[in-house]
Amino acid sequence: MILALEYHRSPGRFVAARGLTATRMGSRLSGMVAGNVAPLRLVNRQAPELPGDGWTRVTPVLSGICGSDLSLLTGHSSPYLSPMTSMPFVPGHEVVGRTMDELPGIPKGSRVVIDPVLSCAVRGLEPCRWCASGQQSRCDHVTAGRISAGIQTGTCADTGGGWSRQMVAHQSQLHVVPEDLPDERAVLAEPLACAVHSVRRVPIEPNSTAVVVGAGTVGLLTLLALRELTQVGAVYVIAKHGHQKEKAKALGATAVIEPRKAVRALRRVTTARMHTPEMGADFLLGGVDTVFECTGGASGLDTSLRLARAGGTVVMSGMPSGGVDLTPLWFRELELVGAYCSGADGADFADALRLVGSAPLDGYVGTTYPLARWREALNHAADSGRLGTVKVAFDLAR
Repeated sequence: MILALEYHRSPGRFVAARGLTATRMGSRLSGMVAGNVAPLRLVNRQAPELPGDGWTRVTPVLSGICGSDLSLLTGHSSPYLSPMTSMPFVPGHEVVGRTMDELPGIPKGSRVVIDPVLSCAVRGLEPCRWCASGQQSRCDHVTAGRISAGIQTGTCADTGGGWSRQMVAHQSQLHVVPEDLPDERAVLAEPLACAVHSVRRVPIEPNSTAVVVGAGTVGLLTLLALRELTQVGAVYVIAKHGHQKEKAKALGATAVIEPRKAVRALRRVTTARMHTPEMGADFLLGGVDTVFECTGGASGLDTSLRLARAGGTVVMSGMPSGGVDLTPLWFRELELVGAYCSGADGADFADALRLVGSAPLDGYVGTTYPLARWREALNHAADSGRLGTVKVAFDLAR
């Protein structure tokens, strides 16, 4: 038996959590939501079984709490995803852990990070068109094969997840961690691989302008990927909190702007024209070439659409929630591009592991919690911006 946090689908709790968090300021979870309404249970359960050859058991060391996890727990994730999960599942897809079984090229006891996508190779299927082209994040077979439905580790009943003492993973998901890379940096490899993927989803012309909306984990790592992997020119970051501004500057932001000042500030630096509609927020005629929406919130996407120049591009890096006025998309003939997980047949993870070892990311994993203190951990993660934290993680050794 292993200790794990289990998620159980409950429409009543989903609606209750959504209603309660809607009455709170910002995205903050109350102790009531984390303790009594969220459909999580701390349980002792059977360890997941190996589905077949090429699999290993993994003991998580650190497992991050992602914004998509919080969206699920606060009732803000889309019902669209429900057929592509299986219950009960153990959340946790940002994982650094150790293997418990021998695999070709990955000896027992290896320290690894996990690419969570449950693609055709994981499921024992012939590759679909996307997996065959190395774009596993687009896999068409996430509900088929030898394991139950799940778009990724942390949403599948058969694999387990990082919020537990033990899980299973396929060899195609594993990336060995360099010996000199601390766990606190290695656990950032998965979200950084996602950021690398989002930057590679669109052409970034040399000396072009970009805006990163949001300076949480996704936003800061997107800024890092832009600076390290493209020849982008000016990059403006919209950030709420002082510690986010400092970190964005350290990663090469041209300027860091408060949300309420974003349209006016970008009007000046891009020589655009600002307009104020009868209802809704200000917008630019003119603006920047590419905008990365990294909050997952409706207001973030709304802002992004209002900052992009005609014919520009908005990349949705955050998991979307809420309705948005799409008039700018239509009128300014914008490109709206989704960026889910990582791809490039492992190249995104390889670059992420290289960057987490060299970039100024010390202190990004600000606080860790044992599973027994999961309520505190989730509340901290939901209020991490105000509390001066970038990433909160579960420490499974405690």
